[in-house]
Amino acid sequence: MAFQRYIYSHTNPITFWSAGLIILGFLNTWFTKVPYVTDTAWIIASIIAAAPIVLRAISALKAKVFSIELLVGIAVIGAFAIGEFEESAIVTFLFLFGSYLEQKTLAKTRGAIQSLTEMAPTTALLVGDDGTTEEVDVDDLEEGNIVLVKAGGQVPVDGKVVSGTGYVNESSITGESRPVNKADGDGVYSGAMVESGTLQIEATQVGDETTFSKIIELVEEAQDTKSPAEKFIDKFAQYYTPAVLVIAILVFAFSQDLRLAITVLVLGCPGALVIGAPVSNVAGIGNGAKNGILIKGGDVVESLAKVDTIVFDKTGTLTTGKMDVASMKQYTGDSDLLGAIAQVEQTSDHPLATAITSHLAAHMPADVSTMTTETIKGRGMIGQWHDEPLYVGNAALLKDNGITLTDTQLTDLHEMQDDGQSTVLVGYQGQLAFILGVADTVRTEVPAALAALKRQGIKHLVMLTGDNQATAQAVAESLGIDEVHADLLPADKVTFVKKFQDMGRNVAFVGDGINDSPSLATASVGIAMGGGTDVAIETADVVLMQSSFNALNHAVGLAKKTSANTKENITIAIATVLFLLIGLVYGYIYMASGMFVHEASILVVIFNAMRLIGYHPHVSKPTKQPVQQLATN
Repeated sequence: MAFQRYIYSHTNPITFWSAGLIILGFLNTWFTKVPYVTDTAWIIASIIAAAPIVLRAISALKAKVFSIELLVGIAVIGAFAIGEFEESAIVTFLFLFGSYLEQKTLAKTRGAIQSLTEMAPTTALLVGDDGTTEEVDVDDLEEGNIVLVKAGGQVPVDGKVVSGTGYVNESSITGESRPVNKADGDGVYSGAMVESGTLQIEATQVGDETTFSKIIELVEEAQDTKSPAEKFIDKFAQYYTPAVLVIAILVFAFSQDLRLAITVLVLGCPGALVIGAPVSNVAGIGNGAKNGILIKGGDVVESLAKVDTIVFDKTGTLTTGKMDVASMKQYTGDSDLLGAIAQVEQTSDHPLATAITSHLAAHMPADVSTMTTETIKGRGMIGQWHDEPLYVGNAALLKDNGITLTDTQLTDLHEMQDDGQSTVLVGYQGQLAFILGVADTVRTEVPAALAALKRQGIKHLVMLTGDNQATAQAVAESLGIDEVHADLLPADKVTFVKKFQDMGRNVAFVGDGINDSPSLATASVGIAMGGGTDVAIETADVVLMQSSFNALNHAVGLAKKTSANTKENITIAIATVLFLLIGLVYGYIYMASGMFVHEASILVVIFNAMRLIGYHPHVSKPTKQPVQQLATN
């Protein structure tokens, strides 16, 4: 065991010592021609390089596995038996050198995990009850602790800001490098960097429960989860390797040519075939992790690549989930009235009032004082402006107080309502002064992202929502959604997902990861836009930490590229085997040259897969979306 551990730990030095001895042998052959030096150098090179190969083959046999090392080990022993020391030395060196390069390049494809792990915080400044700070290990923190993070420091917990302001870089979580301003009450993630300012943060999740720790764990598990192609290749290799051994024995039995049989063993090594699929999988998932996209395994990559129908929740997915003033019609020249409307609305906590107050904040008088208002149930509110009643509410409130709308005003009102906006009317001095349309606005990047999804081969875009049909239809038409179903409960959405699947479609469901959990779990691929939530991470197959449609487009494109890359690698591997077999038949491939081609093919598939590391889709710049809509409960 000690010898085995020593050999394994010194495999890289052995590889380069072997190379030196091979070069020494060739130099002596070409120039000095000292007797026995060449063969001695090649024999030593063969023995030391064969040691780790044979040991691995024996370990595999003990586990009842026929490995590639077994084929190479037998081939080298055979080459030794017929005195082909040059061939045996070159074959063993090339095999070890190929393994060395594989390790280096595979390590690079796993760079996303390594960089995430290195970014994990290890210490924190714990704030005591008396306000003093103490540096502690992050593993010693508990929920409810207050930690201090200064500019240039790293957030050690998931939590909320309880004191201070600052700009925080959350790229390790969301993939978005632009700093985000954080203040009292804002949530922060473990692993984020405070670029300016000082924050005191109350811990809500610590240690392995933080979002950052879960991301690292998920991506590690995902990169080790095999795709259908990998599972097939693993099963294929179980039979392929012993089959090559049997073929080599038959070749020797019929031809009595030991050199030919040994060459068959060398050429039969399925290296590129075995490595081609997993390296694509690792590189693709690593690219996703680097860009804030968590893909839970190679099987998810394959499923997402096949998706032809994407079903969207509306509120918080296609829309921002936040109410805002989408449009405003003015029928009076008194713009100062906007400040009065803001004062009336600030006395209410209704979502529509909150949206209007926020939108009209700039019109609020500098010497604002709380306005006395009267709430009329089911109608709206009445305030006072320059000793005149100011009516803010629905059409019924104005009608009750003798204000009627003209035909033009009624047309404007109906147009806004048909667009799915919730309308607030303002009456003053016996006439309609304003109509405000409040809505949940469409995300600015959605139109361009949906068009990009269509270009990537998504055939059906479907929207399912609990909103009314008019609102839903307005949104669908503005975005080019193919199919829309409204007035649905969460269970109804699951029914539609199953219906699409029964029609033979490959369905992905995109939701916020909370109330859409049943649909996320039912779909072929569940994609959560609710970045960071526990339910999103646990339920969905793909988690978009940025909660961005550009990230969705990236995820779909990456899955298709990764799947195509896997097929390319398998094609390269099979083409290499055919080339070697044809070369063997026609006599232009020998043992050493065959091993060289074999190792070169492994590097080709690895470098091909590494192209995925830098993949990024092209998405058109978002266009301003004129149509907004209201989300109803």
